Amino acid sequence: MSRMKLETPKKSQQAVDALYQVLAGRLVANPTGLCPVDTCLSFVRLCHSQSCGKCVPCRVGLGQLAQLLETVLDGEATMETLKLIEKTAESIYLTADCAIGYEAARMVQKGVTDFRDDYEAHIKENRCLGNLEQTVPCMSFCPSNVDIPGYIALVADGRYDDAVQLIRKDNPFPTACAFVCEHPCENNCRRNMVDDAINIRALKRYAVDHGGHVPAPAAQPATGKQIAVIGGGPSGMTAAYYLQLMGHQVTVYERLEFLGGMLRYGIPSYRLPRERLDEDLEHILNTGVQVKYGVNVGTDVTLEALREQYDAVYLSIGAHTDKKLRIDGEDADGVMSAVEMLRRIGENNPPDFTGKRVVIVGGGNVAMDAARSSVRLGAEKVSIAYRRRKKDMTALAEEVEGAVAEGCEVLELYAPDHVKVDENGHCTALCLRPQMVGAIDRSGRPSPVDAPEAQVELACDIVVVAIGQNIQSEYFAEKGIPVNRGTITANEEGAISKVDGLFAGGDCVSGPATVIRSIAAGKVAAANIDSYLGYHHVLDFGVTVPEPHFIDRTPCGRCNTKEREACDRRQDFNMIEYSLSAAEAKQEALRCLRCDKFGLGALKGGRVDQW
Repeated sequence: MSRMKLETPKKSQQAVDALYQVLAGRLVANPTGLCPVDTCLSFVRLCHSQSCGKCVPCRVGLGQLAQLLETVLDGEATMETLKLIEKTAESIYLTADCAIGYEAARMVQKGVTDFRDDYEAHIKENRCLGNLEQTVPCMSFCPSNVDIPGYIALVADGRYDDAVQLIRKDNPFPTACAFVCEHPCENNCRRNMVDDAINIRALKRYAVDHGGHVPAPAAQPATGKQIAVIGGGPSGMTAAYYLQLMGHQVTVYERLEFLGGMLRYGIPSYRLPRERLDEDLEHILNTGVQVKYGVNVGTDVTLEALREQYDAVYLSIGAHTDKKLRIDGEDADGVMSAVEMLRRIGENNPPDFTGKRVVIVGGGNVAMDAARSSVRLGAEKVSIAYRRRKKDMTALAEEVEGAVAEGCEVLELYAPDHVKVDENGHCTALCLRPQMVGAIDRSGRPSPVDAPEAQVELACDIVVVAIGQNIQSEYFAEKGIPVNRGTITANEEGAISKVDGLFAGGDCVSGPATVIRSIAAGKVAAANIDSYLGYHHVLDFGVTVPEPHFIDRTPCGRCNTKEREACDRRQDFNMIEYSLSAAEAKQEALRCLRCDKFGLGALKGGRVDQW
């Protein structure tokens, strides 16, 4: 008799594993606006179903927790019930044998803490605080609420001009976003329940590549109101665009030679060609927006003068200065910020890295841009030093993969300690402290801590610091504008409290963020400035969206864009990404489930035709 046998997965277990994959897709596509208490109950039930049944806290306790949560939803609970939920969860957390039990309990504890108002509303008022007005996931997760199902349907029908026009109803930078948007809309795409998220950004790219010249819509009758926008980046130009279409005259004050802000001076042309950015800017200027270049507010003109001259002022100065490492030697020759480096490239005055050894400090998208640009500037070797793990980088995965493919070396778990300097004051090496992962911090990532290892000396000629950006807000703080840790303080409507007629948005308020968030801030500010001036203009670009096709339920793979070969693209700053083919775009567009036309998406709030 054999003592052992080789186990093979049973057919039933294989089926269960497949069901878990389906469940994972449903969790990824979780819609917004759901009742958090009901969601928590669903999670507890799922965890209870995973219990092996050995220990009482898990087998019985999770069942009791589920029953208590049910009483909350049924309107039968009291505040004593809420206390009992907390005590029961604590007891399970402290006594359960394994993570199935104690992590489920911890989840309930976190829920009671994070959305206690929802629990109390159910108990005291028998109502849910969940918001079901916006139910189309892709639109909900787009900061600017672009009608994504609408323009995808237009692409499927070959109406590319209309697709671009529909995007511009909520985002005047369709071309720029088609190249560099971080596409948060894809994260919760319901297509994940079937196979994989729609390649939304690629379809936008196809629309802008194949749409003809789409003229700006006619502006509404002139109101006689004058508005100043300080800063010609994506947020400022967005606000200017919509305010101009509403009939107000907008003047943009830009301190640099060209418009675009960090879109021009912070993103290399291999990701966003300058001529394509100019397409969006030209469209905006064609509405009648006026621009004064080379004007530094605070030096060439005062804020007081602008507030006196204009009916409203919008601050969108961006985040154009660098953060310091605060280590010895960072003022040496050869040490520069990524902001400075990328700006010089944007100004057609790039530094010469030919034959140089370059070290990039940081792990975000800016760090990847600096690293990949260094390769194109002739660097002999490019290393990226990051104090956390590679998987903890805030840069998009495709950006990290692109940098590695182009020859960049990623040194994870190394923190900069000091810059070694020669007798001429030029850097010769970056000394790094080895790190190890520690406890999870607020960001959900393990905090790096010093490892018991000797420092590492990385020989280099250039050190590029890409650890974040600062905002030049000192002048505005001196003028009484509320500033908190460098960022200008504005409410969610973009207004600055207690300062009449002054609004702010974009990176100078949120801190360095994504392009689409800056655009959204400009859109919000435009709407609220219009209201502040006593108007309620409605923007409707007049595009009719086709009815859905009923051929989208069959599982189908996602079409991804292709890139130039790494050995070829690393030689220049030309665009690296190809657009989808006509067949790929058609297939990808027809994968859309048209959530705007089915379920609650068909009700009021499912689609926003006007704003």
